[in-house]
Amino acid sequence: MNRTSARLAAIAESATLAVDAKAKALKAKGENVIGFGAGEPDFPTPDNIVEAAVSACRDPKYHKYSPAAGLPELREAIAVKTLRDSGFACQASQVLVTNGGTHAVFTTFAALCDPGDEVICPAPYWTTYPEVITLAGGVPVVVQTDETTGFKVTIDQLDAALTPRTKALLFVSPDNPSGAVYSPEEIEAIGRWALAKGVWVVTDEIYEHLVYGDNKFVSMPTLVPDLADQCVIVNGVAKTYAMTGWRVGWMIGPSDVMKAAINLQSHSTSNVGNVAQVAALEAVSGDLSAVEMMRDAFSKRAVTMHRMLNDIPGVEAIVPQGAFYCYPNISALLGHPVGPNGTVSGTTLELADNILGEAKVAFVPGEAFGTPGYARFSFAMADADMVEGIRRIHEWVTA
Repeated sequence: MNRTSARLAAIAESATLAVDAKAKALKAKGENVIGFGAGEPDFPTPDNIVEAAVSACRDPKYHKYSPAAGLPELREAIAVKTLRDSGFACQASQVLVTNGGTHAVFTTFAALCDPGDEVICPAPYWTTYPEVITLAGGVPVVVQTDETTGFKVTIDQLDAALTPRTKALLFVSPDNPSGAVYSPEEIEAIGRWALAKGVWVVTDEIYEHLVYGDNKFVSMPTLVPDLADQCVIVNGVAKTYAMTGWRVGWMIGPSDVMKAAINLQSHSTSNVGNVAQVAALEAVSGDLSAVEMMRDAFSKRAVTMHRMLNDIPGVEAIVPQGAFYCYPNISALLGHPVGPNGTVSGTTLELADNILGEAKVAFVPGEAFGTPGYARFSFAMADADMVEGIRRIHEWVTA
């Protein structure tokens, strides 16, 4: 008899966290490593949010259990914020506050999927999506995209992936890891397809405020209002407000789905930490001035990183439209000697390991996102480190 369940034994380690951990381990040994792995803003959480948390720590009412679905005032504020930022109207009762955005994704698929239900999952995808779909009993149906289509799935591809077992479509815009942002016209077309086919949409809007240039974030159920009854929105404070460590996310959906999700949370994690919830309340209720400052910095870094990556022989990247990642095609660096030691890498996994070992630069290989031959570089980092890290890779490749 196995000591652990087969269900949990089948889960793959988070590649992004693994790369980050390996880079930090080398740093701890005194190595001068630059890490492009972790997707978290390098800015501190804004002062007003921190002060709200400090005050909450001193308030005895926050020292006790609170409702499993979240503080009532936070659920209401999230509903108000959602209407403000995306034009989607919902009731506070349709909001579940979760232990971060990852927990919201997990709970969503647990609430929607029966064993064997298929979920269309465009690739590249965030490494956690297929794992939580599988944990929920679902079957990820991967649909490949690449730079020739801007890493966007087409209606023809969705039609080809559709089967009688299709329960849901995972939709992410702005996207992690590709940085792609779908146009309003593309989003509406996909929403109308899902509505016509009776397919649920799980739309991850965690990067809603991080869009650049002429690109625009639009929430699918706002463009296709009739879709609201078969759509779940997941979101959180992590990326927008530089609050990755506070662990506050949420999901929004139809009342019956939310009842099931809240019941699950009441028997698993119960309420999110009250102090973090109060911090999130301050974040979503306040203005977006700090967010705009961070977005401006990310936008400038996107331009710099894109230019520097494309200057490396054998590396081709599209311009990031949103989030804070470049996702270049680096397949031309595989299968032949590269670097000062003439290292041959057969896969991007091997290439990432070789560059970390020889150039002391960490990035996440495309295998983690379902698209071998690519690599994710986060530009949520200090400008000087970003420039130095890409310079090292350029120097290693051309040595």
